[in-house]
Amino acid sequence: MSAPHRLDRGHTDDLMSFLAASPTPYHAVANAAERLEKAGFRQVSETDAWEGSSGGKYVLRGGAIIAWYVPEDAAPHTPYRIVGAHTDSPNLRVKPLPDSGAHGWRQVAVEIYGGPLMNSWLDRDLGLAGRLALRDGSTRLVNVDRPLLRVPQLAIHLDRAVSSDGLKLDKQRHLQPIWGLGDDVRDGDLIAFLEEELGLAAGEVTGWDLMTHSVEAPAYLGRDKELVAGPRMDNLLSVHAGVAALTAASSGSELSYIPVLAAFDHEENGSQSDTGADGPLLGGVLERSVFARGGSYEDRARAFAGTVCLSSDTGHAVHPNYAERHDPTHHPRVNGGPILKVNVNNRYATDGSGRAVWAAACEKAGVPFQSFVSNNSMPCGTTIGPITAARHGIKTVDIGVAILSMHSVRELCGADDPYLLANALVAFLEG
Repeated sequence: MSAPHRLDRGHTDDLMSFLAASPTPYHAVANAAERLEKAGFRQVSETDAWEGSSGGKYVLRGGAIIAWYVPEDAAPHTPYRIVGAHTDSPNLRVKPLPDSGAHGWRQVAVEIYGGPLMNSWLDRDLGLAGRLALRDGSTRLVNVDRPLLRVPQLAIHLDRAVSSDGLKLDKQRHLQPIWGLGDDVRDGDLIAFLEEELGLAAGEVTGWDLMTHSVEAPAYLGRDKELVAGPRMDNLLSVHAGVAALTAASSGSELSYIPVLAAFDHEENGSQSDTGADGPLLGGVLERSVFARGGSYEDRARAFAGTVCLSSDTGHAVHPNYAERHDPTHHPRVNGGPILKVNVNNRYATDGSGRAVWAAACEKAGVPFQSFVSNNSMPCGTTIGPITAARHGIKTVDIGVAILSMHSVRELCGADDPYLLANALVAFLEG
């Protein structure tokens, strides 16, 4: 039997490289910025006065990035087309006093971020990455991308009921990783180790935002390599597609809208931060862009009234072993194209007119799409979509790619879907 037809895998190959290089939100936005710079975008500082020139610009703040491209003929009231996403994923994050241990084991004290599938972090080779704040006020990214830590599972001989009663994990007691041996646990050991890794002087690091990550590389999976397994697809898959779409749209000659990528941090714990979707970052950037081009509050109101945002986040593909957990008439399949996410209780922001915008973009791009709704008996998750719509008064549509194992340390998607999503986003941004 011959292998089935496959779409160009260049985009998915690049996604896998992006996932591997982005173990934290800080690394993700740094990698996104590097790609935008190569496409001619330039960073602007929030503390500087902005000028209203055309071209590509972006703002970095912590683990968030807002990027936009102003066409030469853009009026102050020109509406925006926004691709929204988030950079964070559930994981284990280092506490303020990280050095711990007992019974001859040296450990790192961690706190649970978001809602991870905790069992997926057991018996994994983990690296450590994040952002270090230095004594002089600057910051440095660090990535120890090799086996450094491990959360060992209890042997079945000491928990005979685990196979029949299920694994029960206490977040405080059972998820603290080991990273060495020794009875003398000294305060400052972990940070001193990271200072040495970066060639910094002892005591130079005065603050940190550190998190663990699996060091196993993304990989194609399956007989015909039609699947991709990898970390942080929720939601770096959408961030990567958004960067690719924005750079492609900005190279076009005619744009009816100002295309924007808004990738926020902290979606997994409610978006309420200065870098989250429920903060002022997006609105401030869009307003300053209007005013920098000589616009008034009236122009700002007109621009926002005509703006549409696609909130792109991963969703649930039908699980072959748990099909009863899904809506009986909505079974999104991997490699079936991106999904339109609908919830009438506004856990997703999609309505009928938003569906029409998404359908038009997919038709223009020649991309099939599927619909997703939750089983009525199961609680529905949410996204930055409703937050964006409510906070800014912007029409918002929730879409994404269907995956399995969401919130696992290693998730699974179709190898064609990231490419299909990116093409649909290009068509949407181009208007």
